[in-house]
Amino acid sequence: MTPTRDQISPNDTWDLSPLFAEAAAWQPAFEALQVSYPEFSKYAGTLAQSAAQLRDALECDKQMDLQIERLGHYAGLRAAEDSSNSEALSREAQFDNLMTRISEARSFFGPEIQAIDDSVFSKFLASPELVEWQIPLARLRRLKPHTLSGGEERLLALGNSAIRGHGETFSQLTNVDMQFGSLLDETGASRELTQSSLSSFLVKRDRGIRKQAFHQFYAQFSAHRYTLASTLSSSMRADVFQARARRYPSAREAALFYDDVPTAVYDNLISTVHAHLPALFRYYALRKKTLQLDQIHAYDTAVPIVPKIETHVTFDQAADMVLAALQPLGDGYCKTLAEGLRSGRWCDRYENKGKRSGAFSSGGFEGPPYILMNYKEDVFSDVYTLAHEAGHSMHTWFSTRNQPFQTYHYPIFLAEVASTFNEELLTHHLLETTTDPAMRAYLINRQIDDIRGTVYRQTMFAEFEKLAHAAEEAGEAPTLDSFREMYRGLLQTYFGPEFTLDAELDLECLRIPHFYNAFYVYKYATGMSAAVALSDKVLAEGAPAVERYMGFLKSGGSEFPLPTLQKAGVDMTAPEPIERTLQLFARRVEELEQLLPALL
Repeated sequence: MTPTRDQISPNDTWDLSPLFAEAAAWQPAFEALQVSYPEFSKYAGTLAQSAAQLRDALECDKQMDLQIERLGHYAGLRAAEDSSNSEALSREAQFDNLMTRISEARSFFGPEIQAIDDSVFSKFLASPELVEWQIPLARLRRLKPHTLSGGEERLLALGNSAIRGHGETFSQLTNVDMQFGSLLDETGASRELTQSSLSSFLVKRDRGIRKQAFHQFYAQFSAHRYTLASTLSSSMRADVFQARARRYPSAREAALFYDDVPTAVYDNLISTVHAHLPALFRYYALRKKTLQLDQIHAYDTAVPIVPKIETHVTFDQAADMVLAALQPLGDGYCKTLAEGLRSGRWCDRYENKGKRSGAFSSGGFEGPPYILMNYKEDVFSDVYTLAHEAGHSMHTWFSTRNQPFQTYHYPIFLAEVASTFNEELLTHHLLETTTDPAMRAYLINRQIDDIRGTVYRQTMFAEFEKLAHAAEEAGEAPTLDSFREMYRGLLQTYFGPEFTLDAELDLECLRIPHFYNAFYVYKYATGMSAAVALSDKVLAEGAPAVERYMGFLKSGGSEFPLPTLQKAGVDMTAPEPIERTLQLFARRVEELEQLLPALL
């Protein structure tokens, strides 16, 4: 049975004391912010008076943001570790409600800066008082066409919590309310089926277990399909409403604008992946043949196709493997990460009842860059997940130590590069160190599946978001039936004519949490493509490429993503990085085809 939170050893949990020494300390800090935030309103109507006055307002806003980040970080992590804990939920609800009021109090800030005359604003930017604020001010000014009047901004701020509540509803429904039951594993023991443990069942060689787990899992989503479709549709309506309110041509353009990413980059990803789908179909045919299947289903795509390879890797062993793989980045990088994963207790390691499924890294300007895992010793992909989240955490660690608060926060577009870069080095290390042909085939299979899941799969998700939002913007109001029809078409495109699609797979679009943060998933695919190029350069060039890569980690959010990556050595406005990754995929499929006959 899945343990409760109090049954987990403290050494296997994260240490949140650097944020607050004890849980009771959060409330006084929250109340202090509650009392102090109205003071910010004294700057209303004064921002155009002088550069010094604008600097003072920015510094006040910064100090408030530091408090907000620390309080919100702690509240979010406590809720993630056990979303059935009433104290954690109450704390998070308090914080969300306060943020609505703070957003209202700050609503004058953006419009007032945008209203400053252009010539005056240029003088402000050139003044010594605002040297440290040039980058964030220039970025804020860029939002001028999409900034509303003070009153309109106040209304949007007041309504944000209500407009954006769909993700929380989805999380509570899927992580707490929905129960997936239990089933027997290969030893005959009863094991609980959860969102987290599903991956353990889907890698089992016993196809009956995989099939039962798949259908039993999706039965719960089918039972709640109308609620889930309504929640997702409402979230998309909120995306479209906010984009239209701010005068963006579409929700997609609104999401990409902040990173200054042209929609051509998004569309280029989709078209390039479509052009390389035959290699994916070839891989499915190889998987079907090797597993000796009459038909290949979705529950046949995660089990390692190399026979007689069963892995059992403890968390500590996984940490050692990751650290060895990252040695090309130098002792400083690896020593810091080793301390964080061990004595520093950055990582909350194992599943417990009510814990958020999946994995994430969550860092702030103050405190360690924490990692949430649901680590399974029999799921080798969890070693890769640890490497992935460690990439995020080390990105945060370097950024906070090389950037001021106002430019330390890097965009997600760049975050997915740092995380996937680590996975690429891990694959290279494991392939270099193994002498077992079966293990080599296993690792190649793993890399193939990684590219399949990160580039092909996430691009399919990105195309779904594009189509679904376009339907909402055209007034078609997506429903359960239209979601299923749309998603079924994409499944047919991305899985090919020889793949057997179970009816339940249409419901997959209702269980993807990232859809509640629209137009996010494409960054996984672009991030991996950039990471493949950068890791190749580090391994081939050594010190010069490492220096460029470390400069990338240290740059935080000081520049927009595309020029940041160009300085590191990769151009994401061109199809070449994506093509390079998909060509690697095709080569690995061919290599696996050659390796397998000797192993069967």
